[in-house]
Formats: sequence, C-alpha cells, structure tokens
Amino acid sequence: MLAARQGSAAAQRTLSELFAHALARVDPLRIVTQHLPPRPRGRTVVVGAGKAAARMALALERAWDGPLTGLVVTRCGHSEPCERIEVIEAGHPVPDAAANLAALRTLALVEGLGPDDLVIGLMSGGGSSLLALPRPGITLADKRRINGELLRSSAGIGEINTVRKALSAIKGGRLAQACGPAPVYTLVISDAPDDDPATVAGGLTVAARASSAADALRILQRHAIPLGPSIAAAMRAPDEPANERGLGARDVKVIATAGDALRAAQQRAAQLDIACTCLGARLEGEAREVGRAHADMALGLVRPGALGRRVPHLLLSGGKTTVAIRGHGKGGRNTEFLLGFAIACAGEPGLHALACDTDGIDGSEDNAGAFADGTSIVRAIAAGFDPYRLLRHNDAYSLFARLGDLIVTGPTRTTVNDFRAVLVV
Repeated sequence: MLAARQGSAAAQRTLSELFAHALARVDPLRIVTQHLPPRPRGRTVVVGAGKAAARMALALERAWDGPLTGLVVTRCGHSEPCERIEVIEAGHPVPDAAANLAALRTLALVEGLGPDDLVIGLMSGGGSSLLALPRPGITLADKRRINGELLRSSAGIGEINTVRKALSAIKGGRLAQACGPAPVYTLVISDAPDDDPATVAGGLTVAARASSAADALRILQRHAIPLGPSIAAAMRAPDEPANERGLGARDVKVIATAGDALRAAQQRAAQLDIACTCLGARLEGEAREVGRAHADMALGLVRPGALGRRVPHLLLSGGKTTVAIRGHGKGGRNTEFLLGFAIACAGEPGLHALACDTDGIDGSEDNAGAFADGTSIVRAIAAGFDPYRLLRHNDAYSLFARLGDLIVTGPTRTTVNDFRAVLVV
C-alpha cells in the first residue's frame, strides 16, 4: 500500500500540473486583451455577468486606454478589485435579490446610448442566474422555485437555460435590445457544450429573441415540475416578437472554451512524454455513470497488449455532467464522477484521476474537485465508510474529505465547465 500511495502522490502532482496548464489557457487576464475592439467616438460602457465577469473586467480595465464605465455581476466570492467598472456579487446557482438589482441597474446603465457609443459585454458561465429580471407577471420567488426544481431534477444545462430565458425580461438578447442604437461587442468565455454564445449567460447580448414559452413548458412537463399559477399564466401568454428596429451592430467573439483548456493539458502531457487520448470537450450524462465509463476505458489500457507496451497514458475529457439528487449528502458532479470511477476500478493501483470544475467550486462545497485512484475504495472501507451507501446518498464529498484527496483551489474566476484527467501508469 505504501508503494501505491507513493505512486499516487507522483500521479497527483502530474495531474495537478496538467490542470494548472488548462486553467492558465482560459485565464481572462491572458486572453481578454487579445480581443479588444477599437475605441468609439462616444462613451464606452461595460456590462457583464458570470463567474469570470469580474476578472474579464479587470483585464479590460488594465488594457483600455480611454474613458470607461460599467457594471458586471459575478458569483459571491469571485470578485476582483476593479476601479472603473463596478462589480456586484450575487447568488448562484439560484438567483437572489442582488441578481435582480443588478439586472435593473444594468438596464438603466445602457439607457439613452447613441450610435457613437459602444457597449462591451463580458459574458461567462453562471451569468444566467446572476442577472435575474422576471418577465411581467412572474416574481423572483417564482423564478427561484422553478430554478431550484430544475437543479434538483435531471434536466441538462441547455434545458435549464431555455426555461430561464423564457421567464426572463433581460435574457435572450433583450439586454442588447435595451442598448438601442449603440453597437454591442461581446466577449464570451464559454461553458456551453456546443460553445454557442447564445446559450452562455442566457444569451443576454447575443440571441435575437428569448426562448419560447412552448419550449420551456415542454421541459417543465418532461421533468414533472409544477408550474404554479403565475408561471402557468406566463406560459399561456403569446410570445413577444423581438424588435430589431433601432438596434446597433452586434459582434460576438468566443475567446475561451473547454476545448482550449483540454488542448493546453494535452500539449503539456506531450512535453512530459505522456500519450494522450482526448474523449472530447462536450461529454454529458449522469456523473457517476460517466465516471464508470472512464474507469472502463482506463482498465482497457492496462490489460496485456492493450498498448503494446506499458507507457503512461492520459484520458482527457470536458463538458458538464448531471447529478440526480437521491439523498442529502455533500458533493458536486466532479466528486460524484470520481466516486463512480473509484468503485469501478477498485484494486487497480495503476489508475489515477482528477476531476475539477474549472471555476474552482464543485457544486456548493469549498472544493474544486478531488483525486481518486484504484486504492480509494480500499482506503475508504478501512476508514469505516461504505462507498456504495455514500454514492446512493450523493455524499462523495465526505469520502474524499476523509481520505485527504479533495482539491481546494478557491474561485479561479474563469469557467469552461469540468476538467477530467485519468492517468494510466
């Protein structure tokens, strides 16, 4: 066991290095300055929302050589010390009163702009809940309830965002419409599986119109989520067509994606003489099942003749899995992925894994993710844990905390969804 733990320590150092390279590639301080627009003749106003919004604003402030005002909203704890752009913190993933106030103030900020002015949008994952303005007839409490029900269901992030936009008076391009004749230039750090900017932060400055009520209704019915009187009335109201008249030019640039992060890790792996297989940046599915699938693929690599010769081999993947809440434990989708992985490869000392959310917070806990290996289950049982019971109760955090294998980075102030790396040695 001692030899196995020493091998695990070395593997963890390698996996941590790969994760650090992935984060560096999508750091707003590195990439925002590469995509700045020309200065306008009039005012420059910054608006933004998301877990990376404050760091994007800081990068813009440092590089912009003209007058600048604005407001961005980010998740609590993800702020940066900006001087000219105001930063507001709000609740995530369930919108709160601060998110509602931020939406109202953002709309007031862009009111009355002209064609010589410029609006710069700084959008990233999480922005959909951080700017919350319910459409008429719906209260913030209604939106909070629906949002909470969706997060507890098996709904995918695309479905959740479709409902959020349908119930919103600011998402789905409505913020861009409020900018009037002023051109809007949007920079996007994508956490969307397809990197469609219209689905990041609710498409605040991107999409031509909000999601249809019919689409949202089908999603809510599919997941058996009760509407309530106000939501039902809003769903019956006719969709308001987008008004394209008087809009300024709109330009959108996706400046960082999960694929970028994975390529950075893959390049570093090549420098370390580690063979690599990238499984893609858009993996979805139940977290524990995706973990088991990764373990099965890794086990295939350690079987005799699988590689021809035993060399270090890396499996990389990104995307956003889901967790169906069955219990009242602690943890997020990355620790649940890892517990599924650890159970599937128990007893195989040559397999090591890291799974982290690139924003630094896995679910609602204090960790970005964790490490797991072929000894995790043996060590957990020796410590008095029942891994299968913990998995049934969505309590993977407790297991990895007891093993000392949590990864705590604090907020990274970027987000391109999950980063998963399995090292076979």
